[in-house]
Amino acid sequence: MNSDALPVVPMMPHHIPGVVQVHLDSFPGFFLSFLGSRFLSHYYAGVCAAPEGISFVYLNALGEPVGFVAGSSNPRGFYSRLLRRRWIKFSLASAGTVLRRPSAIRRIARGLQHPAVNPVGADVAGLFSIGLLPNLQGTGAGKLLLQVFLQEAMARGCKRVFLTTDRDRNDSVNAFYTKMGFRIERQYVTPEGRRMNEYWIDLRNEYSRFA
Repeated sequence: MNSDALPVVPMMPHHIPGVVQVHLDSFPGFFLSFLGSRFLSHYYAGVCAAPEGISFVYLNALGEPVGFVAGSSNPRGFYSRLLRRRWIKFSLASAGTVLRRPSAIRRIARGLQHPAVNPVGADVAGLFSIGLLPNLQGTGAGKLLLQVFLQEAMARGCKRVFLTTDRDRNDSVNAFYTKMGFRIERQYVTPEGRRMNEYWIDLRNEYSRFA
């Protein structure tokens, strides 16, 4: 696949405001959205700048982001490394949320610790987030974003990619990943009670799809 022929390009700093808006529109009510646009801006800027970060945007005819995908190679401890690089910015961005809801501190801490149990190694990649504006659902934009992400993971020497998504009331998303060749390898429940599916894909077996 030649990504240059697609409306999908690597995420750059000037894309971040549009990516943040797509995230807020795609994931209303989710915890990262609750932390607000400033936190999200620093988060995606960090993914974009990190050596191990893998991130792309889907652009409309005006060159504006209307979809994105973000993740990393060697995902174990990625969020912790991101926090160390930008801890002052993240602290300031989340201060308002913590003041409004002190219990959010525990949720933020769990979010930073969770990737520590992710698989380690340069031959593994984690897909952390993929979002599209609602009017692009079912247009193939999500498939293009995922394919370009997997292509880049392969180019970096990754052999497998994993992601997690909600198990309940999420049928279309689960069906999408299954259709793309992902398989459930683990199911678990978060401390907040969300039932999750952990998907994996072996890029060596799916090479013809993404090369």
